[in-house]
Amino acid sequence: MTKLISADSHVAVRLDAVRERVPRPLRDAFDDAIAAQARADAELRGGRTLSLADWDLEAFRDPGYHDPVARLAAMDRDGVQAEVLYSEVSAFRSFGLVRGDWKPISRAFTDHLTDFASHDPDRLAVSYQVPVIDIPYAVAEVERLAGLGARSVHLPNFPSEVGLPDYHDPVYDPLWGVLQETGISISHHLGNRLWLYDVMRRDPTPQAAIFTSMPALALSEVIAWWILTGTLERFPGLKIVFVEPSLYWVPGFLASLDRKSKVYDLPGVRMKPSDYFRRNMALTFMDDEVGLGLRHMIGVENILWSTDFPHPATTWPNSRDVVDRQFAEIPEQERELICSGNAARIYGLK
Repeated sequence: MTKLISADSHVAVRLDAVRERVPRPLRDAFDDAIAAQARADAELRGGRTLSLADWDLEAFRDPGYHDPVARLAAMDRDGVQAEVLYSEVSAFRSFGLVRGDWKPISRAFTDHLTDFASHDPDRLAVSYQVPVIDIPYAVAEVERLAGLGARSVHLPNFPSEVGLPDYHDPVYDPLWGVLQETGISISHHLGNRLWLYDVMRRDPTPQAAIFTSMPALALSEVIAWWILTGTLERFPGLKIVFVEPSLYWVPGFLASLDRKSKVYDLPGVRMKPSDYFRRNMALTFMDDEVGLGLRHMIGVENILWSTDFPHPATTWPNSRDVVDRQFAEIPEQERELICSGNAARIYGLK
C-alpha cells in the first residue's frame, strides 16, 4: 500500500491561546496589532468576507483541525502517515504592527505550534513562521528551531509588500546561510498578492471563484525572483517548497524562463533556470491529473502530494481513493516518490 505524507495541511491557531503565552506587559500590544491587521484586511476586502465557513466542510468541523490528538485520529482515518502543518493565522504582517517588543509575541506563536507537534513529532511537522523584519533575530530563531528538530520555515512570499527588500538582497544572506547549513527547508505557501484584492472586490461569484483562482499563478513571481537573481547560484544548498500552487502551469513557465535566459543578461545565473528549479525547488498539489501528466517536464522528484486539510479543495477523508484515481497509469516507483518519498527526503520524515 502506498505510504501517504501530506506536504500541505493546516492547523487552527486560537489567538487567545497564543495570547496566554505572551508576557503580560505585551498583551495589549498583541491585541492592538491583531486588531490593526484585521482592520487592514477588512479594508482590502472592501467589506466582503470570505472564510472556510462559506463551505460546508466535514473537515472544517473535525476536532483534528485544532486538537493534536484528534488530528492524529483524522490522519489515521485518511490513511496519512505524516503531515507538514501550516498555521491558519498569518502572523507575518502583524509583527510589524506591534508597538514595543514583538519578539516574545513571535515566540509565542512558535511555541504554541511546537506544543501541537510535540504530540507526535514523527507525524506532525510544523512549518514555522520566521519573521524577516530583523535578520539577526531570524537567524537566531532558525538556530533555535533547528535545535528543536524543525524541518521547515514559512517565509512571506512578497517581502516588498511589507516594506522589506526582495530576497536577492544581501541583507538576507546570513539567513540563507543558516538555512542551508541546517538543512531546514523554506516554504512559500499560496497567499494573496495585495493587488489581487481588487479582483476579490469585483468578483461577482458567490464564493469569489475568480479571485481564488489567481494566487497560485502569482507564485510564478517568487520562483523567478529566486532563480533569475542568481540567489540560488550563491546558495546552492537551499531547499524551497512552493505550497499549494498545483502543477499544470509550471512546465510552461519554466520553459519561458529557459528561453528568457538565452536572450536576457542575468548576472550570476550559470545554469538554465529549469535546472535551478529541479535542484532547489519542489511543488505541492492535491488533485491535478493534468499536472501529473506533465510530471517529467517538472521533475518527478520535485512534486509533493498533499491533502490541504481542511480547506475546500481537501481530499480528506477520501485521499486514498483520490490518489488511486490520479495515479492509475503512473508507475509505482514514481507514485511512491510523489506521495511520500520526496516529502520524506526534504523534511526528514519517516
